[in-house]
Parts: sequence; C-alpha cells; structure tokens
Amino acid sequence: MQRREFLRTMGGSALGLATTGGAFAEDSVSGYVAPVPADTGAAGEVVVIGGGMAGATAAKYLRVWGGAKVRVTLIERDAAYVSNIMSNLVLNGSRTVSGLTYNWDRLESNYGVNRLRGEVVAIDPVAHRVTLAGGSQYPYHKLVIAPGIDFDVMPGLEGLTQAQRDAQFPHAWKAGAQTTTLWNQIRGMTARDTFVMTIPLAPYRCPPGPYERACVVADWLKRNRPGARVVVLDENPGITAEPHAFEYAFTKTHAGVIEYVPNATVYRVDPSIRTVYTAMGNFSGRVINPIPRQRAPKLLSDSGLVNDGGRWAFVDAKTYEHWDNGSGSGQARDVHVIGDPATHGQPKAGHVANQEAKVCADAITRMLRGGSPDDAPVTNSACYSPITFETASWLTAMFQYNPGTRRMYAFSTRSGASPVVEAPSANKDNFDQMNKWFRQLMADTYA
Repeated sequence: MQRREFLRTMGGSALGLATTGGAFAEDSVSGYVAPVPADTGAAGEVVVIGGGMAGATAAKYLRVWGGAKVRVTLIERDAAYVSNIMSNLVLNGSRTVSGLTYNWDRLESNYGVNRLRGEVVAIDPVAHRVTLAGGSQYPYHKLVIAPGIDFDVMPGLEGLTQAQRDAQFPHAWKAGAQTTTLWNQIRGMTARDTFVMTIPLAPYRCPPGPYERACVVADWLKRNRPGARVVVLDENPGITAEPHAFEYAFTKTHAGVIEYVPNATVYRVDPSIRTVYTAMGNFSGRVINPIPRQRAPKLLSDSGLVNDGGRWAFVDAKTYEHWDNGSGSGQARDVHVIGDPATHGQPKAGHVANQEAKVCADAITRMLRGGSPDDAPVTNSACYSPITFETASWLTAMFQYNPGTRRMYAFSTRSGASPVVEAPSANKDNFDQMNKWFRQLMADTYA
C-alpha cells in the first residue's frame, strides 16, 4: 500500500471504523503491532516532546516507518495521559477519568521507543539539543514538539491561586482532576440552579467540544435535576463547529434547558457572587465553567517559536517544520511542531493531531533517508459529538496541502459539495460508531 493511502486509511472516516483486532477495555488498548524494520535507509536521533495524541503517534510511526536506525526518545513530564476526547462523558457519569487514562508502555515494548519522564525547559535550535529540568541535555537531528496548550487566566480570577481556580472554577479543558471536580459540582446542583459556561474566541482546542459539553450537561440535568438550566456564553458570533447539529440540539432536543448567547465577550468573572460579566449581559450560576483562551506553551515562546499573533507557531504543513510565514521571526530548521500549538489550517483536535503526526513522521523518515517529503499530503478530520446519553452526531472533512500558503485546506471529492460534512441527525447508531472510532484511534496511537 502506498504510504499516502496508508495515511488516509489509518485516519478512518467519520462514518465508522472497525477495530484493528484484539479485545479492548475502556482503560486499555490493543491492536495490530507493526514490525520495526531493521534498516530503511533512514538513521538519526529524533526527540519527541509530549506524549499526547500527536507526540505518541509521531514516536510510534517514526519507528514503524523509519526503522531501527531511527532512534526515538519520547520526553513526557506526566506519568500518564488522560484523553480529552470523550472526557465530556465523565460529566454525565457514563465514563471515568481512569477509563480514559493511557500510558506509553506499548510504545516502548512494541516499537522500541525510549521513554523518558522529565520536563524540557529549554530548546536550542542552533545547537540541536534540548535541556531538561535538572540540567540533562539531549541532542537531536530532528525535534518534534507536541506539548499541548497553555491557558490564559480568566479576567477576574487573577486574585485566586491556581489551586483555588482549579477547585472553584475548573475549566476541565485538559482532562484529569478538573474533570472530576466539575462532575462533582454538577452533581451538587439542585433543580433551581444554573450551569454557566463560557466559550473562548476561536481557535481553541476541539471546536465542537464546548457545545457538546453543554448538551451532555443539559441531558443529565433534565434526567436528574429537572428545572435546572445551562447557559452557554460564546465569545464567537455563532456556533463554530457542527452548527446544524448543535442548533437543533439547543432549540429542539434540549429546548428550555439550554440558553445559547453568542457574541458574549467575557469582561470578567466575579468569584464572590459567581457571576460572569459579558458584552451581552451578566449571568450568575451555581456552577461556573469558564473555558479560557488558549495559547502555545511557554516553552515555545521562550524558544522563539511562537510567531502567529503571539499565541501559536506557524508550520509548513508538508512537514510540520517551523517557519516564519513572512513574520520575520526566522525559521527553526529541523524543529517540527504538531498538535494544538501549531497553525496549519486544520482544527485543533485529537484525530487531526494523530493525522498531523503521521504526515510529520513520514516527512522526517524521508528526510533522514536523504530524500524529499511528499509534496501533496492529505489528511482527514473526523469527530463525533454526544448529544444525549444515547445519541451522537458527527463531522468529517478532508484536507490537502496548498504549496502557495503551506497550509492545509478543506476540500470535497465531489464538485459543488461542501468540504465539511455533518451527520443528517443525531442518533444511537452514531453513538455506537463513536465508541468504535474512539477505540480505533486510541489503539492506533498507544498500542
């Protein structure tokens, strides 16, 4: 199979994916283990920073496609990874944080990835080395950066410590302890209470995620706290993803429970009276779930890699190598940024991160062989969104490379058709397919 075709098939489609084989429990992964070739002609030291969807996929496929002479070191500061995908279902009790937790054991045992727990504190693109807290240094021929995102502090909450913000106003936009905290707050609501959530200006991680969260919470409240309400304060002028599905969900499926307010620029949150002040009015609630604006982590800005509006890093989507896009910031050669911190024309989402990582791993493998990257990479974005306990919608899009802008753009294989396709309706079959899609994606990344 040609590698470009393999990139497509491993990405799957939004209409359902079969598992790669083997049993799958909620808290484990299994699947086909591809052999690591002894010698593909590629050789070199590759350091991967971050073990989330992008970093773990890159580390795995650098070995599978690059072979034994491509030595891969994966540096991750956390002991495990909690999937942001499906984490909204923790908020209605149908999934658990432990069941969404993954590690990198199989990447080590199956593919020979060298995993190192630590935190990278400095990147030297000139000397081609990274420095960890404690002073250890690791040289590289190619560096892949996939550290996720950082969050701004919501206006008005600056006077609280990080621990107080996490406990009282969790955004839960990085799955883990905050997700559990938010679930406990929802369970503590009464029939007279209101759940108020904010949505930051795009781009942010997982475009449909906030609207999905509103639906999941509203569905639980209808069943368990009838009379309680959900207020969605969106800083954007309208629903940013799956508008058909979520407009129907807000006005029909969850009518009378969800109040959606667009153009609601947040001025500040008053923690003492649990009120959000916005351009569209003031809103108070028993539970305040403020999702902050997001940016590339400090490590990237400290290393001079953030050059898109002071928040993100431009990359050439043919290789995901850092570049300046005419900003004058300069290009960091042999530094590849994938996942949420990068600007490349695709949404910031877990499935897309998996796709980016494969294109990046393919490009690096070719370059370490002395060749050239694929000039026309194609990726697929697939995303499911639960609407109720038993129904879900979906969204899918294909992207291809534009050499003029060095970005990916959505395209349709049929003349005149929309490049982004939504499910006609939310239903149980979509919900079942969502779980298959998720199992396949996590097996492809961590097994």
